[in-house]
Amino acid sequence: MNATHRLELRDICLQLGDQILVKLDAEIAPGEVLTVMGPSGSGKSTLLAYLAGFLAPAFQARGQVLLDGRDISGLPAEQRGIGLLFQDPLLFPHLSVGGNLRFGMPGGSADKTARVEQALANIGLAGFGDRDPATLSGGQKARVALMRLLLSAPCAVLLDEPFSKLDTHLRHEMRRRVFDRLREAGLPSLLVTHDAEDAEDAGGRVIELSH
Repeated sequence: MNATHRLELRDICLQLGDQILVKLDAEIAPGEVLTVMGPSGSGKSTLLAYLAGFLAPAFQARGQVLLDGRDISGLPAEQRGIGLLFQDPLLFPHLSVGGNLRFGMPGGSADKTARVEQALANIGLAGFGDRDPATLSGGQKARVALMRLLLSAPCAVLLDEPFSKLDTHLRHEMRRRVFDRLREAGLPSLLVTHDAEDAEDAGGRVIELSH
């Protein structure tokens, strides 16, 4: 059975100089996707950067980020246990498809080859392990990026408009695939987007930011 995790955002306030960009207080349950919507410039990317641990020094932040009850607000990005899925798949071009998946696995994972083969079968890409990522379609790259994220065993996930560069048909398919996987894994997730259909398919609560 998958472990379940909980992400709490307590009295988060992000600002640039005297301008408050984001105020947020929310708890994200295991397997829940919380959607934060807003136009460009509303602070969505700043919020993600803060939660992930790479907020630019120009911004000021208050509040706490708690993962499973532990305050991770002051930890560096690599120690937070948070996975990210971006607009671009960001596959490593010097690694094969299988190499990209192995890269995401924790160092001590036993029998990585078998796990990679099973993971590829699970996303409909059985036999693709030796392929060059450059030979994949946009939808195939997105699936590999999703599986690499899951194999890295995060405790929570941030989604930065990961469907925006896919065509309409692929977008719906990938939304369903991503949200189903996150629910199955019991991962609390935060999606930032300006697309109402993303929010609808996520099926969770929606918080709207304004300028």
